[in-house]
Amino acid sequence: MLHFLYSYFHINVLQYITVRAGIAFILSTLFVLFALPLFVRWAKAQQLNQPIYDLAPQGHQVKARTPTMGGVIFITGTLIASLLTMDWSNFYAWVGVGVLTAFMLVGFQDDFGKISQNSNTAGLTARHKSTLQFMLSLLFMIVLYSHDAFGTQLYVPFYKEPLFSMGLFALLFWVFVMVGTSNAVNLTDGLDGLATVPSIFSLLSLGIIAYLTGNMVLSTYLLLPSIQGVGEVTILASALAGALIGFLWYNAHPAEVFMGDSGSLSIGAFIAYMAIITKSEILLILIGLIFVIETISVMLQVGSFKLRKKRIFLMAPIHHHFEMKKWAENKIIVRFWIIAMLSNLVALISLKIR
Repeated sequence: MLHFLYSYFHINVLQYITVRAGIAFILSTLFVLFALPLFVRWAKAQQLNQPIYDLAPQGHQVKARTPTMGGVIFITGTLIASLLTMDWSNFYAWVGVGVLTAFMLVGFQDDFGKISQNSNTAGLTARHKSTLQFMLSLLFMIVLYSHDAFGTQLYVPFYKEPLFSMGLFALLFWVFVMVGTSNAVNLTDGLDGLATVPSIFSLLSLGIIAYLTGNMVLSTYLLLPSIQGVGEVTILASALAGALIGFLWYNAHPAEVFMGDSGSLSIGAFIAYMAIITKSEILLILIGLIFVIETISVMLQVGSFKLRKKRIFLMAPIHHHFEMKKWAENKIIVRFWIIAMLSNLVALISLKIR
């Protein structure tokens, strides 16, 4: 809508992505700050509470009455703010809207199944959820691959030239990145605010990279891939970051609401989408370092137990390991936030050191 106002009434300030991104950030934050308390009251009345896994650390049992599915609210706020501020003719922005919406619906189906049966093991089966994630990721990546202006070059941090063109293999690689990141954020979402702040850092970093990549002058100066139109997705990233700021107001320890799979799956998928369209798939290891660490801890734990019948960690994902070691929940959360902040700073610095 704001881009429409610029086009027809020549309000020049609205042509700038940075201005519209800032407005989207404010709109989504205000929407979530207003809507989430209403949702929490309604969810408590309807007993839409988060089922707690039986084997979870003992301290988690007090969270059994905390409402979940807050992701529905902040993704809705993101979509409203984005649609009001983005350029409706932009291909990459619409694919981003599709990714957020589709993965939120998958997460909602899983959340609702768990809530309706009051069981953490209910909802979508692991196979069903993985199949839906794979099919949706493949669909969106085929759309992206089919876009004439988008290439399949693979870039790595600290090196200015693409290593090679992945060709058709790019589809499988991108699907792996999207499904993996979606699940990684989902695994991280185990403590109050633990996934929220690293997601904000990741979105801000990727928003900056998207803006630079979509700007011909800046991308040429920094020796980044130059992809026309990608900068518009900065608005969606800003809107989602703003929505998560609003969500954090109620999700900070002790949490009044959880995001649920409806939030974590969509955040992860969108972060992956931004990494893919900015050619930052490998850099995503740094940008989403906390998510990577959490996922690797689960893989190591499962692999070790299957091969050696021994566990490496007291419990996985690794944030539960520190809980079992009697670390205070706030200490774990804040230390993970610090790691996320530092890794994102290194990722941004790498844009100049090439």
